[in-house]
Amino acid sequence: MPTNIKPIPDGYHTLTPYLVVRSAAEALAFYQKAFGASETFRLNAPDGKIVHAEFKIGDSMFMLSDENPQCTDVSPETLGGSPVKQFLYVADTDAVFADAIQAGAQEIMPPTNQFWGDRMGSVTDPFGHHWLIATHIEDVDPNELQSRMEAFFSSQTACA
Repeated sequence: MPTNIKPIPDGYHTLTPYLVVRSAAEALAFYQKAFGASETFRLNAPDGKIVHAEFKIGDSMFMLSDENPQCTDVSPETLGGSPVKQFLYVADTDAVFADAIQAGAQEIMPPTNQFWGDRMGSVTDPFGHHWLIATHIEDVDPNELQSRMEAFFSSQTACA
């Protein structure tokens, strides 16, 4: 391998989410409206489906493709949901949450101040991916987190 080639390309982090959806072109449009994503790269198959696309939200890259079950690329819609959540830190949770809802996301939990020091809300995008949208609002002493968590759970009747 040439010495001038970086093992992690410029602009990428060690971990990069890769989302699979049924309509990648529509998903890219949604992510642009909801989260201010900017598309950086796209490869289309002869049939027009997106084989691979990359976009950026803030300082983080995401990859995306259309569903292709023959290659084990299936969407949350095919699976009946997704166990994976995207955690998105933003400057203003309430504004980004409202943008996501206006763009077509479904509310799971409205923005609420959380015991660990974030204001966070959650949505499911129109393609079945779950997003946690948060702004850090308080630095909580790690020694206080356990008691805050216990107080939170003792006040809950069901999972949020």
